[in-house]
Amino acid sequence: MSVSGDERADAGAQPDVGAAQARAEASQAQAAHAHAHAHAHGTPALRARMRSVPEDFIVEEIDAFPASGAGEHLLLTVRKRGMNTGYAAKTIAQWAGVAESAIGYAGMKDRHALTTQRFSVWLPKKTAPEVASLHSDDLEPLDAHWHSRKLPRGAHAGNRFVLTLREVEGEREAIDARLTAIAARGVPNYFGEQRFGRGGDNIAKALAMFAGRRVGRDERGFLLSAARAELFNRALSARVADGSWDAPRAGEVWMLDGSRSVFGPEPWSEALAERLARFDIHPSGPLWGRGELRSTDESLAIELAALADETALALRNGLERAGLQQERRALRLQAQGLAWEWPDARTLRLRFALPPGGYATAVLRELGDCQGAAGES
Repeated sequence: MSVSGDERADAGAQPDVGAAQARAEASQAQAAHAHAHAHAHGTPALRARMRSVPEDFIVEEIDAFPASGAGEHLLLTVRKRGMNTGYAAKTIAQWAGVAESAIGYAGMKDRHALTTQRFSVWLPKKTAPEVASLHSDDLEPLDAHWHSRKLPRGAHAGNRFVLTLREVEGEREAIDARLTAIAARGVPNYFGEQRFGRGGDNIAKALAMFAGRRVGRDERGFLLSAARAELFNRALSARVADGSWDAPRAGEVWMLDGSRSVFGPEPWSEALAERLARFDIHPSGPLWGRGELRSTDESLAIELAALADETALALRNGLERAGLQQERRALRLQAQGLAWEWPDARTLRLRFALPPGGYATAVLRELGDCQGAAGES
């Protein structure tokens, strides 16, 4: 998600720390219970443990383009075990003898996983240390090619996942049926719990920031993202509750699959129905900011009703004053190529791919109660 507007704007023009603290405490409790958002596929079909070891949560970033073969940026593909993206970027910067600002990457990956992704390293003199010297127990370089530009955020085509759930409790027939339903219908495109910070406290911090607490540039970006995600999840939950997260409502704004392009509202038609059925388009919800919502009629009414309490209004106001603009996000997420196997009676292995911005935890929460570390985007 991009943060638009003046990133140096003061997020707290009219501080009211006492009121903000009260809102923060209430919102923190809500974020800690994010699982209370409506489920589309019913009650949990299983209980299981995930991430018993990093190899139980394998993530492979899907490249959006090949290296150009020439330029001042070394495009590195690495495999990381138990290492988050930020720490890997710092390690690569130290290896190359450059500032961290010279490192680019397309997406953030969680620490509790075995992940493969690309990094770019700006080396104007076109000389790099021996790539093999980057190797360690938890970081393995796989490939290196010269490229013409720094790798920007979002410059990937998605992620492939191989997830192993252990100590599975539940009827296999019901679990298989739930997975079949998820493959056919998709899942609500909720932002994952990791967007809200440890203990879900990013919303409390965002409210405090909007009330006047000063934060650094990086933290500000995280908190703005969390505030937007909280509002989106609330609007999505309302659509899940009324059964329209994957169906049209009057005044719908449609999002093209795999892009940020939107169109509508427009009258419902057989052509739209066919495109919706084959996952070419999805209903969308608001990523809050300045400006008018594009939705109208029933869709607009649902969104505004879901975002009308005191906490939501404070988040809306803060995002608008921070300079973000209204955007949209798909309400539906397809687990592409979903397949599964049972290595033994209590172990379930899932394989699927998600587009950029999709969370594996959005798939898992519709399957059942999976205990373990925070999920991976």
